[in-house]
Amino acid sequence: MSLSAAEDDSGSEIHIPADIDWHMLDKSKFFFLGAALFSGVSAALYPIVVLKTRQQVSSTQISCFKMSFSIMRYEGLRGFYRGFGTSLMGTIPARALYMGALEVTKSSVGTATVSLGFSDTTATAIASAAAGLSSAMAAQLVWTPIDVVSQRLMVQGYNNSNSSKSVIPNVNSCRYRNGLDAFRKILYADGPKGLYRGFGISILTYAPSNAVWWASYSVAHKLIWSGFGCSMGKKDEDGVRGGSGFRPDSKALMAVQGLSAAMASGVSALITMPLDTIKTRLQVLDREENGKRKPLTVLQTVRNLVKESGLAACYRGLGPRWASMSMSATTMITTYEFLKRLSTKSQESLTS
Repeated sequence: MSLSAAEDDSGSEIHIPADIDWHMLDKSKFFFLGAALFSGVSAALYPIVVLKTRQQVSSTQISCFKMSFSIMRYEGLRGFYRGFGTSLMGTIPARALYMGALEVTKSSVGTATVSLGFSDTTATAIASAAAGLSSAMAAQLVWTPIDVVSQRLMVQGYNNSNSSKSVIPNVNSCRYRNGLDAFRKILYADGPKGLYRGFGISILTYAPSNAVWWASYSVAHKLIWSGFGCSMGKKDEDGVRGGSGFRPDSKALMAVQGLSAAMASGVSALITMPLDTIKTRLQVLDREENGKRKPLTVLQTVRNLVKESGLAACYRGLGPRWASMSMSATTMITTYEFLKRLSTKSQESLTS
């Protein structure tokens, strides 16, 4: 299915490169290069994830600036990368599952929706939403235990700073030397279910978030090019341009992809932020019962949030999350499209 067409009613055409489907990719190159490229993206954006996580588990509102200053003062630059090694180890298999499920679903659902008579724009939105849903569910099999371990490492340093006792009072008091030590201790204390704490809410958070993001991205992408095409059409009518059409260069393509990704991130962040806050607290915080620490339930987590600041508490960390999602999505989509073009099979391979 071709998801990249450009036409407008005025007769001007924008010739966008055709979309690359799953069967057109060299799979080994796709997964190998993808692991390398997305590891670099994760490293660049990890400090923002640390800020978001600490704001979400905080019992009081703390600004990003104050949080950043506190981390730098008590922990140094290293504090912004707590749990990064664990997160990076999970990135490779999780991204492989994510990209594989994304491309297979998008290709198959896209072809099916077009054959059912849906318009190209509608088929694109449906295929993108379905692909986002399936890819998020597949990736969470790996990401949930990685999230549990890395997030505990993220907040551990802050919990030991001078001012943290009143900020994150319910963080697990167990000390972890590294990701492997955390993995062992969580497994010993809570069993396998401890590593999958918050798995259900993770699916409820990331599956609709991905579906909303990919659907919003595809619609925004079409709207931006359509608006650009209409603008060109008006110029043609005024005799400013010829009617031979326009082929955008790589910079124009990346700019539109980046803008579409940022718009989609805003929509997705606003809709799913409360679920993400609940998920993070479930994975990091505990409650005391008869002198023993036990995992919080969803109901207890919601009750605590409402007691602290009402609905506003659910949106703590929205700024860093929106920034993280926008930057991550912009770099992800441009890197992803670049990766697909790098991994395209030669013409001889496609025709053989």
